[in-house]
Amino acid sequence: MTLGSHLTPLARSHIEQADVVFAGLSDGIVEKWLERMHRDVRSLQPYYREGKSRLKTYREWVELMMVEVRGGKRVCGVFYGHPGIFAWSPHKAIATARAEGFQAHMEPGISAEDCLYADLGIDPGRFGCQHFEASQLLFFERRIDVTGYLVLWQVALVGDRSLGRFATGPAYRQLLVELLQRDYPADHEVIIYRAATLPIEAPRVRRVALQELPQTALTAEETVVLPPAYALRENHEMQARLAELDALDRAARVG
Repeated sequence: MTLGSHLTPLARSHIEQADVVFAGLSDGIVEKWLERMHRDVRSLQPYYREGKSRLKTYREWVELMMVEVRGGKRVCGVFYGHPGIFAWSPHKAIATARAEGFQAHMEPGISAEDCLYADLGIDPGRFGCQHFEASQLLFFERRIDVTGYLVLWQVALVGDRSLGRFATGPAYRQLLVELLQRDYPADHEVIIYRAATLPIEAPRVRRVALQELPQTALTAEETVVLPPAYALRENHEMQARLAELDALDRAARVG
């Protein structure tokens, strides 16, 4: 996520030893830095276009990489964050290469999710943490646990069924808020987060009420976090059954 500091030695080795490197990076500065490590870095960003389906773009990325693989070259695809999180093309490229008999694997990286936990001081193990692509909450019936953290990705694109827009508007976010207000109070705090991508940057953190989200400007790189709205409720039935098991276990050890 952050230029230079989040690249593992093994990932750097794969980049340097490749014949060709494809860069699916969101920051031109990071691409320039990558070019210092390899003489043949090919940016994938020019294939994006307003009104063009992102899925079509991602399929083009896969084909670009596979052309070089089929030509006998050692290919490395570099994507920001973790290459397998909210990234269709890396998974598809690996699956396609393996299906055609080539060796392919993915190196894990530090994602925006990892940065989010560190920057916001969230331990997902304390109350639990759900992650959803925001549009999924509108397209499908999903169950939200309001006693844990809720992390919503790509809220700036919520409701886009064309896959061709770079952002939707306040009316789309209003639909999302209406859905969320079935479970959350209108004044519930929402955290808008963006990880730092350059060492000189600080993470961007904004806090607004849920009802203010439709009128709040968002970028595609920002993630929305809803902290727990209610306390965890004890499951007395299961605790009683666990107590019975504990008693049986103690009795068996004594016996």
